[in-house]
Amino acid sequence: MTLPGLPPEDRESSPYTGYTRAHWEAVADGLLHAAWRWATPRGALLDLPGRPSASGVRSDGLEGYARTFLAAAFRVAGAGGEDPHGWLERYADGLAAGTRTPGRDDAESWPVIRDLHVQGQPMVESASVALGLRLTRPWLWDRLDSAVRDRAEEWLRGAMRHVPAPNNWYLFPYTVAGFLESVGRADAETARVRRRACDLLEGWYAGQGWYADGDGRAFDHYNGWALHLYPVLDGHLADPSDRVAAPHGDRLRAHLDGYSLLFGADGAPIHFGRSLTYRFAAASAVGLGSVTGNTPLGPGTSRRLISGSLRYFLDRGAVGGDGLLSLGWHGPHEATLQPYSGPASPYWASKAFVCLLAPATHPLWTATEEPAPSEVSDRALGLPAPGLLIQTTRADGIVRLHNHGSDHVVPDEAESAAAQDPLYARQAYSTRTGPTARGNTPDNHLAVVVAGDRSARRRIHPRGAGGGDGWGWAASWHRPVFPGGTPTVPGLRVESVTVVRGRHELRVHRVHGAPHGARVEQTGWATGPGEPLRSGLHPLHGWGALDEVRAPAGTAFTPWARMPRLVAEARGTSLYAALATLTGEPEPAPLSEAATVVRADTDTVEVRWADDGSLTRIAFEPFAVEHLPRAEAA
Repeated sequence: MTLPGLPPEDRESSPYTGYTRAHWEAVADGLLHAAWRWATPRGALLDLPGRPSASGVRSDGLEGYARTFLAAAFRVAGAGGEDPHGWLERYADGLAAGTRTPGRDDAESWPVIRDLHVQGQPMVESASVALGLRLTRPWLWDRLDSAVRDRAEEWLRGAMRHVPAPNNWYLFPYTVAGFLESVGRADAETARVRRRACDLLEGWYAGQGWYADGDGRAFDHYNGWALHLYPVLDGHLADPSDRVAAPHGDRLRAHLDGYSLLFGADGAPIHFGRSLTYRFAAASAVGLGSVTGNTPLGPGTSRRLISGSLRYFLDRGAVGGDGLLSLGWHGPHEATLQPYSGPASPYWASKAFVCLLAPATHPLWTATEEPAPSEVSDRALGLPAPGLLIQTTRADGIVRLHNHGSDHVVPDEAESAAAQDPLYARQAYSTRTGPTARGNTPDNHLAVVVAGDRSARRRIHPRGAGGGDGWGWAASWHRPVFPGGTPTVPGLRVESVTVVRGRHELRVHRVHGAPHGARVEQTGWATGPGEPLRSGLHPLHGWGALDEVRAPAGTAFTPWARMPRLVAEARGTSLYAALATLTGEPEPAPLSEAATVVRADTDTVEVRWADDGSLTRIAFEPFAVEHLPRAEAA
């Protein structure tokens, strides 16, 4: 359902979504009204209904207060302090009650902030509280009793005195310190945590606008809703007249150049990585770029992306009949969640409302909507820094992300199949499909099957990405690991290359050191019955049987799914090539007619494309990927 009380659509200024700034304000108000029905008497905790997170009910209640406060703060600050529903008075009362006796087991007291490993979730929420207070300073903080301000400072400083998680969490004390400095409470402690966060960001920056989420190679939506948002917004709030240029603003601009392709024609962001229950927060970086002037996108394109994402989720049941954001993707979906997800977790979606900091006269709201980048033409963009390959097709509006560089394995973590994460381990993700659930056959996966156990892909080692006019590629290798006690096979290694052209994907793998009796499997995209989608696989070299497997637990998009699968015996070192596709076209040409193998051995494969006679050559020794026009390939 959609929220009640939304204004009429405006198809003149917003021909793609019908949404305007008034819709954004109405959605914020609707979400806040529903959440506040579950507030404690003094408003310090919003105890939303649902299963508790691993951090416990009290922390979840603080999460409800802090994350909805962020939405209210963007809403009121963007309106120049106009607060027709009296949100800030409620949050002021809650702040006074929650900080009176932190840690006490009563109806209102906030939990104290501790180290990560001692139920540290309140540190996350401290950043939303601090940012909300900074955004609304003239209308909330400056009007508080001095004793309440002192208590709030003391509670917030707990974030700077305890150990964060080794990733984007270091930006939470950074944000707290930025607020304290903005209200004249700077000291050596605030300077230290801000310098620490900036130094870590430098180490995590990989290039092309992408940060790793901590040490390692986790590249996901945390880039937009955390790693870019906090430092760029901090600079903007310190001096709104400054474009927040080097380095953070420039990096946001570079990030949006590629990231803006990751929204489908239906408005959906790419279904990839953790914390997907934050939903339309995926568009927060787009809005932030417009607000701060750090974007390569025109204002009409930016509004198309942010409003398209918001409407996508509202139209598909993200808000339930009680007016609350559910835990899931469209509606409730358990497999989308992490152990830290609680009833109020989805309200990190509040970060999308950063766009409201652009006033009604800003071009973000006055320009006519323009098509999303994925709607303009077929695109293929290789991003070597994160090891990703983006593929878009205008005919069906689907965006696909081929993953050859992002995993969720920290440097000192052992590779264990038991810890595999479907939201990172797959070869490919899209705006129309989700990974199959744990326990079901994995989609978009190359597995080596030994003694009946199917291998997992954990640590991903990128080998490059690139492309040219109308085509792109990305490559990686991984060491297969096994569940169920099957030991790692010495010398076993899988090298993988994906090349895309239009809706077609050329998937090539070279498997080293497969033991006697092993087999290999390649699965395609998982789709559900009744969906207007077609998933296909076609063997080109090395593969034997083609069949179909089912995923009874479904995906975030369908309660039941199926996928094509190729199977072959594995012998020592072998090369396997196949074509794959995911398409919404009603009558696509058969995959078997798209390309043929010209040459193949254990080191090299050459594939000729039927549409224009061009040739793709992939060599593993030495490694190279080429795409030659017909004249050069003859």
